[in-house]
Amino acid sequence: MKKSVKKAMVGIGVTAAVSALAAGIHHITSRYLVKLAISRQVPKRVQKDKERLLSSSEISDVVTTLSEAAQSLEAIEHETVELTAEDGTNLIGHWFYGDNPKRVIVAMHGWRSSWSQDFGAIAPFWLAQGCAVLFAEQRGQGKSGGEYMGFGLLERFDCLEWIKWADKTTEGKLPIYLGGISMGATTVLMASGLELPESVRGVIADCGFTSPRAIWKHVVETNLHLPYSIYSSAARDICQKHIQVENDNYSTTDALQSCKLPVLFIHGTDDHFVPAEMTYENYRAYNGRKRLFVVPGAEHGMSYFIDREGYEKELIAFWQEYDGAR
Repeated sequence: MKKSVKKAMVGIGVTAAVSALAAGIHHITSRYLVKLAISRQVPKRVQKDKERLLSSSEISDVVTTLSEAAQSLEAIEHETVELTAEDGTNLIGHWFYGDNPKRVIVAMHGWRSSWSQDFGAIAPFWLAQGCAVLFAEQRGQGKSGGEYMGFGLLERFDCLEWIKWADKTTEGKLPIYLGGISMGATTVLMASGLELPESVRGVIADCGFTSPRAIWKHVVETNLHLPYSIYSSAARDICQKHIQVENDNYSTTDALQSCKLPVLFIHGTDDHFVPAEMTYENYRAYNGRKRLFVVPGAEHGMSYFIDREGYEKELIAFWQEYDGAR
């Protein structure tokens, strides 16, 4: 056999081996990212990281406070609501109506969290201020159906269904606000670009990210310390195969181009999961009525704990300004 032919065959063999290895790495990467990012089942690594964090006394105290607040919220008498999402997924919500409410909040919790865990601390303030609250359980989490989370891409349509439910239940007589934290903030910002009932008066977005792609680029590069280029095609596959959305690059900044509502943007400066710059980007992208509340020293989702007085003052001012607006 001629040397040139041998070299060509060796080259083909090496190329095939590299291609097979790349395909194998891509498959493994995709499976890992699916579990880490959007699967209902919590990966072992995430669970181990959580346990390691809890070994810190400072973190443990915060978690204990959150857990106690969550239990207190769940213990309050309320109505459990079920509805069917646009794609047939069964969704669960918790309706706290109270006596003579002044307004309604449709509250969307964050990634790998729960309605009571994310809102247990602030719920007493909301209820004391005359808010009826619909706490949604996000798809792929808690008691709601679905095997996968959609990072706001799917949840924005779920949020719309909850808005319609709240509007119908209150006969359109109460102003409705969309409130979300972390992925829930992205959910309500994305929902703000949809066609909404006239009763919806504003959006409260606490530490939301700009898009699924942007947040996973940040997580992969900053938290996992890996080049995003290796994971970008896997992330795209996740959206196409599991979330099944037409535009996996849809963002809050896209939604804000169609938004007509006042928006209160909130973020902590020391957020290491969703960088504060993402809220600044959202704020700059929106040309409508808006407010920005930044809490120095607050980590992810901790703005209410660090500056409760300032946070409550911002909410009261927001409601007073827009409860009666059209």
